[in-house]
Amino acid sequence: MKFDEVLLLAPDVFPPLSTRVRAEFAAQTWTALPHAVNADHYLVLRLGRSQETLLTSLPPDTIARRFDEQAYGIAVADGMGDGGEVASRLALAALLQLALRYGRWQVRVDELVAPDVIERLTHFYRQIDSALVTVNRTEVGAPLYTTLTAVVSGGRDLFFAHVGHSRAYVFRHGELIQLTRDHTRAALRPSASAHLVDLTNVAHDLQHILTDALGAGTIDPQIDVERTTLDNGDLVLVCTNGLTDAVSDQEIAGVLSSPLPVTEQAAALIAAAVGHDATDDVTVVLARYHVPD
Repeated sequence: MKFDEVLLLAPDVFPPLSTRVRAEFAAQTWTALPHAVNADHYLVLRLGRSQETLLTSLPPDTIARRFDEQAYGIAVADGMGDGGEVASRLALAALLQLALRYGRWQVRVDELVAPDVIERLTHFYRQIDSALVTVNRTEVGAPLYTTLTAVVSGGRDLFFAHVGHSRAYVFRHGELIQLTRDHTRAALRPSASAHLVDLTNVAHDLQHILTDALGAGTIDPQIDVERTTLDNGDLVLVCTNGLTDAVSDQEIAGVLSSPLPVTEQAAALIAAAVGHDATDDVTVVLARYHVPD
C-alpha cells in the first residue's frame, strides 16, 4: 500500500464538527403599547475561521482549496427604566467589541478550550457591568440597567451566559428545558441572601424584583456561565421576559413542536404574547441546529 493511500491528513478526511454543524435563525421583536421605544435588543452572529489556498505547487487532491469552520452566537438584552433602550444597546455592542478584540475564535471545543471560553464570557460580562456602573456614577440622566443572555455554540458544544430574567431554553424531543435561572426574588432560594432591587420601579410581584442586573452597581452581579451539548434538531430559544410573563412554557413548547420554519415559529410566539395582552416588550430569537452524526 502506498503512503499517499493511507495519508490521514488528506483533505476532507474526518472533518471537524465545526465545519459541518449548521443553524437556521429567526428573530422578532414587538414593542409593548405603553412604551415609547422598545428597550429590547438582540444580536445573532456567525463566527468563522477559514483557509484559502491562493498559490501552490501541490497536486489538487493533496490539500483543500478552501476550508471553513464556524461557530454561532445569540445575545438578547432587556433594558429597564427610562435608560433601558440605551443600556441594552450598549451592552450588546460592547459584548461584540469585546469578542472581536479579546476573543480567541475557538470554534473547536475540547476539555482544554472549554474553561477558557467560560472564563472569557465571565470577563466580558464583568467588563460590561463595570462600564455601565461607571456611566451611572458619573453621568447625569436615567440610569442604565439591563439583562444580558448570550448563547455561543461551536460544533456540538453550547455555552450560555446570563444575568437577569431574560431566558434561554432548548427544545429537544418534545421537551422544553430552561437553561438559565431567573435572577429574581421569586426564584431566589429561601436560604440565600442577595441584594434585591426593583430596577424598573414598577415591579408588581416577586417575578419582577431582580436580584442581579448589569449596571446596578450595588454588588457584583451573579454571572451564570455554563456548558452543555447540542443534539441534532435542537431548537434554542433566547427571549426576554415579555414573552415568558405572558406565555406559559406549555404554550411555548406547543409552538416549538410544530413543523413550521423557525421564522414562522418566532412570529407565532410573538403573536401568542400579544394575544395574551403582554405589557412588556417581547423579543424572541430562535435557532434550529443540524448536527450530523
